[in-house]
Amino acid sequence: MSIQPGPIRLSVTDLHESVDDPALTSMTLLNELAGRYPEAVSFSAGRPFEGFYDVEDLSRHLRTFRSHLEDEKGLSAEQVRRTFFQYGRTKGFIHELIARQLEIDEGFTVDPESIVVTTGCQEAMVLLLRALVRDTRDVILAATPNYVGFIGAARVAGAPLRCVREHEGGIDLEDLERQIGAARREGLRPRACYVVPDFANPSGASMSLADRIALLELARREQILVIEDNPYTLFRSGGSPLPMLKALDEQHQVIHLGSFAKSAFAGARVGYVIADQPVTPAGASCADPVLLADHLAKLKSMVTLNTSTVAQAVIGGYLIENGCSLKRATAREAEVYRRNLAAMLDGLRSVFAPVPGLPQDVSWNTPQGGMFVVVTLPFPADDDMLEYSASRFGVLWTPMHHFYGGTAGFHQARLSFSVLTPEQIALGVERLGELVQDQRVKQLVEVAHA
Repeated sequence: MSIQPGPIRLSVTDLHESVDDPALTSMTLLNELAGRYPEAVSFSAGRPFEGFYDVEDLSRHLRTFRSHLEDEKGLSAEQVRRTFFQYGRTKGFIHELIARQLEIDEGFTVDPESIVVTTGCQEAMVLLLRALVRDTRDVILAATPNYVGFIGAARVAGAPLRCVREHEGGIDLEDLERQIGAARREGLRPRACYVVPDFANPSGASMSLADRIALLELARREQILVIEDNPYTLFRSGGSPLPMLKALDEQHQVIHLGSFAKSAFAGARVGYVIADQPVTPAGASCADPVLLADHLAKLKSMVTLNTSTVAQAVIGGYLIENGCSLKRATAREAEVYRRNLAAMLDGLRSVFAPVPGLPQDVSWNTPQGGMFVVVTLPFPADDDMLEYSASRFGVLWTPMHHFYGGTAGFHQARLSFSVLTPEQIALGVERLGELVQDQRVKQLVEVAHA
């Protein structure tokens, strides 16, 4: 009598290590807590402001893009229908509009053919890392703390990350040079350095013009690429705008990652990558290079085939209606973020004002824009404390250790203010103050009983 096999049972050890990586589960935790405590004030969500969204705008954007195809591109009705409903060009079809936006808003010219339109910036990260990392000797350097989405993309793509210190002026260039040297002495190949030059997520740090130039000089000297991710540059609260790294790039050193998640709306899932680096085919002369963008498109064709044609059309119409200027399109949102940043800093100064005779055990940074403030607390700000904060005091925040890959930031919390009103911000900071006071009392009791 034969024994019938039972159902297949998989162990997590049978799967790729990334599926059980803590870096890939941190955002799931935050979403679960937000769902369990809907009345809590949430400083955890990094979403763009929703107050100006209107569902009716979507159909208008589509009509605008249809008119663009008919009037500017001269497409027939059949061609327009095919553009909307069929598979699309792998590199995307709004690349010329993106190039026009960059020229209008940022003042630099880019070859539209060097642009690959992706399914969100997250896909751009995975494609790029997959292309750059050939084997286990290749490493990517990244300012730390780091955007958890990039950490996760690196784990999925099998791209080893090497941490570089960050200070209030962005990536520490001296440490970057040290880390490059150390990696090479270990027999590794540093391929690229990932940075967010304006109001980085999570730290809010920004690079000076001098440091941007110095970074490019260092990258040229060390022969590494610079991966620039700059989704918050439009949302400056103080000081003069600074050029993107790509605008300063004269040697094709910078690969620029772009997204319409924060400027238009996240639900479209439209991002892009500018990869204008020439790549010489194996065995060919230097006269026969193709763009790195074309190689990324080949990878994309095996992942998502093409970015949603409908989503591209909506974003294309959005750009056209705003004269291909995201600065113009996001003026109202930028004012909301300026207002909310001021409310956040005012609330922190009020709730955590110095008390004579007591130590000042809570501190925070003062970014000049973006969506985030980082608070340093006098107790471990870990996942357990986050749940206690939500259940007992009704306030959510993001533990910073997630942005360090679990190696640091254990007494820090990221506070996002993008989707809240000033009144909600004030209430949330007040509740955070109650949590801090609660932990102070507990520490005093523990000391008394020691």
